[in-house]
Amino acid sequence: MNPARRTAAATAATVALATAGTLLTTASASAAVTCTSPVFKRQFFANTTFSGTPKKTDCDTAIDQNWGAGAPASGLPSNNFAVRWTVTRDFGSGGPFSFAASGLDGIRVYLDPGKPDARKIDLWKNVSTTVSKTVNVTIPSGKHTLRVDYVNWTGSARVKFGYTPRTAATVDKVKPLAPTGTSVTYDQATGKARLTWTRNKEMDLAGYRVYRRLKSDTSYPATPLATTTSTTFTDSTLPLNGAQYFYSVRAYDRAGNASAGSAGVPVTTADRTAPEQVTGLAAKGTTAGNTVSWEPSASADVQHYEVWGAPEGQQDPDGPDIVLGTSYTDVRAETGAAYTYKVHAVDAAMNVSQVSAPVTATRPAPSATPAPTGLTSAVHDDKTVIGWDLPEDSGQFRIYRRTDGGWRAIGDLGQGNRWDDIIAPAGKASYYVVAVESGTGAESAPSAEITVDRLTRATQLGPAAPRLTLVSAGGTRFPIQITAKPGAGDEGRLLKGYSWEISGACGDSGTHLSTTGTIEWTPPYNGPCMATVFAVDPYGRTSEQSSSLEFMVNR
Repeated sequence: MNPARRTAAATAATVALATAGTLLTTASASAAVTCTSPVFKRQFFANTTFSGTPKKTDCDTAIDQNWGAGAPASGLPSNNFAVRWTVTRDFGSGGPFSFAASGLDGIRVYLDPGKPDARKIDLWKNVSTTVSKTVNVTIPSGKHTLRVDYVNWTGSARVKFGYTPRTAATVDKVKPLAPTGTSVTYDQATGKARLTWTRNKEMDLAGYRVYRRLKSDTSYPATPLATTTSTTFTDSTLPLNGAQYFYSVRAYDRAGNASAGSAGVPVTTADRTAPEQVTGLAAKGTTAGNTVSWEPSASADVQHYEVWGAPEGQQDPDGPDIVLGTSYTDVRAETGAAYTYKVHAVDAAMNVSQVSAPVTATRPAPSATPAPTGLTSAVHDDKTVIGWDLPEDSGQFRIYRRTDGGWRAIGDLGQGNRWDDIIAPAGKASYYVVAVESGTGAESAPSAEITVDRLTRATQLGPAAPRLTLVSAGGTRFPIQITAKPGAGDEGRLLKGYSWEISGACGDSGTHLSTTGTIEWTPPYNGPCMATVFAVDPYGRTSEQSSSLEFMVNR
């Protein structure tokens, strides 16, 4: 409050308040006065009509003055003067308020002067005893202007006005506005997140509730992580698991109304949590090597596995093998010796799980039965067909497949020289070998490996146009030789072959199929030749035509 009474030290200087709650500082009478909301701007008039230039302008933190029978300020009369207070402030979400005014003589209170029904209190007469009035007002959300006009005609001068939110839960049903300006910083060293936001404008604000959720969760929990009256919060309870979390803040008022949540802000934590221990290890010795398999880790962030293997009682001198899948074949294990294997799971932050329980396998020596030869493959929509040539007097066969890790036997022992693999994973390459079991339980050495790429027909595009290279233009003693290489993006992709089209003096027009990517022939004539080629994938899909290769034949 700034009483502005007449004293020996009173001057004509105006008073300016730089910020609410700070000390008042004087300024020259001609200087413009700026009062920071919610401080009132106060103007003194030497008349009761608020006309002309104010005699004095200053800032007032509260309207609660008692000037008695004297003048309110130097240069003003003790009767027939007027004082006007104005303030524009942000009421946040608004809601129900109480306006209370009292004094000697006249008092008028306005909400947004100039608008219809702006006058909320009207006690406008010369009185000898204090008059007062309290009204309930609903203020809309946002910024609004309050104006209080006071007039003293004769006698003592006294005025008081206040406005306060009504906070009873039965009256206030207006939710606060959601907090804004939310941001978060994360300290990798301490693992703490510091959340900040902008202070709400609500006059009846009670505090804030902070919520946290995992990125994978669809909603925030019902119970807040913390409650605070500050506009900052430091979270020291974040798990150090490399996961992404989101924060949101809600404001709540003294009536118990809670705002909507602020916009979520993310933070990704440092990962210092080791994956779960690998379980479900199993090992089997085959002539192809000792195969170890295990259950996928229960931790979703596992990047790879480390497999340690060595003869029983010894340490692996070469360190672990890195495996991306969940099986591994030790092709270096010596036959007839028991090997022990252990597995660790490793995540992207290089956190290593506890070692698994060990398993043991012994690689058997192959039988004298010859290995199958001549493996072939055919890819269909629903299966991969593997065929081979069996040696004479062979017994049953066993087929092994690997995709992302070690060899696994697929199916039981079978007869014949064909296997239909109906569970081969689509969209990636699988590798097959076949061994023969002669009835003694011992298997032959495995066949040579064959690679089969199962495409996903619904999603995989056909092959890219191949690239041609002329190796030799031919002659009387040398054939024409042209090679084709996979087009851009098809390097390493399995193709069924290449379909060639030859024309001109090179020979008869027509189509020639080559599975090797190389075609050669002796030219029958001299003159210009042209060759083009199409790549063909295992589904029979044909690429776009390659660029034409044109050259001259000189026999």
